[in-house]
Parts: sequence; structure tokens; C-alpha cells
Amino acid sequence: MTEHLLKILIVGDGNVGKSSFVHRFVNGQFNKTYKMTVGVDFSVKVLQWSDKEKVRLQLWDIAGQERFISMTRIYYKGALGCVVMFDVSSSSSFLSCRHWKQDLDNKAMLPNGESIPCILLANKCDLAKRAVSAESIDRFSKANGFVAWMETSVKDNKNIGEAMRRLVQEILSVRSGLELQPRRQDGVYPQLDSESSGGDGSCC
Repeated sequence: MTEHLLKILIVGDGNVGKSSFVHRFVNGQFNKTYKMTVGVDFSVKVLQWSDKEKVRLQLWDIAGQERFISMTRIYYKGALGCVVMFDVSSSSSFLSCRHWKQDLDNKAMLPNGESIPCILLANKCDLAKRAVSAESIDRFSKANGFVAWMETSVKDNKNIGEAMRRLVQEILSVRSGLELQPRRQDGVYPQLDSESSGGDGSCC
């Protein structure tokens, strides 16, 4: 049995539902009480990926508060994928996603220098009040190099497992592509063809 260990970051502004998302994904429960994450929280979830493969996910839930952002370089080290989350009823949390993605692209890279695969999640889609349209999310996702975007509801357990499976699938396919790359003598990978990143930004 092959076991893959994948470090995945969960980032986004405070109060968009990151910790609740992780709790729902790992424990299958919805946590009604809001507790602010300070710095970073860790969780582990093991997925039986196939008959021969297990995936051990190390989930790093990064605090959304601006004052912790100076620490992100340390937290991002060794990450292979990322969830960028916003609250669909808060346009400011959506606008912040650009900042989070730029921060990630600057600090978290694959061995070949490419950006790590990121999925964009529009959380709290169970709320009646929406501040962000599907069209603008779709445009933003494509323009900023996300592998896909999905609407999620931690409360209704909508697309939680699906979103994580989509991200893991992308990480594993990028990883196998990297392993197939001819490694140069100095241990540096040549650049991957930009076409090989996959993902069309489509929703569920």
C-alpha cells in the first residue's frame, strides 16, 4: 500500500468558515460555535484513495487575521496544495482572495518553481443573501490560476468532500508529472509546460 503525505493549506479571511470546513471534513460534524484561530491549527485526515493508495492529508488551517500574515512563509513551507476560501455573502472576503493567492504564489512553490495547485471555495452558499455572483467567481478563478472553484456549505455538508477530492486529484496528477520530469544534474527540474496544469475553473 502506497501512502502519500500531502500538506494542504486552508487560507482566507477570518470568519469565512475555514475551521468549520476542516472540522466537517475531518470529523463529519458541523460546529456551530465560532472560535477564532490564532496562528495555525493542524488536523490530519486519511483517505483510502484507491486499492493500492492511501492519502494522508495534513491540513493547516491558517488564521485569517492580518496580523498573522507575516508568519505565512513559515506555515506555507512544504505545502503541496491549498484551499482559498471566502464567504459568498461577504464581498470583502472575496476581494481578499486575490491577496491570499498572491501571497501563496510568492511563498509556496513546487520543486520546479510552479505555483502549488489551489481550489477556490465560495462558502456559506446556504445563505439567502449573496454578495458575489457565480460569473465574477468564475472570471476571478480563471484569471488567477485556480484549478477549479466550487460553492460549499459546511452547514449543509455541500461539496466538502468533493472539493477536497478535486484538490487531492490535482496535487497527485501534478506530482506524478513532476516525477516523470527529467531531473537535471543539479537537481533542478526544467519548467513544466503551462498547459499541463489542468483544471477548467468550472463549478461542481
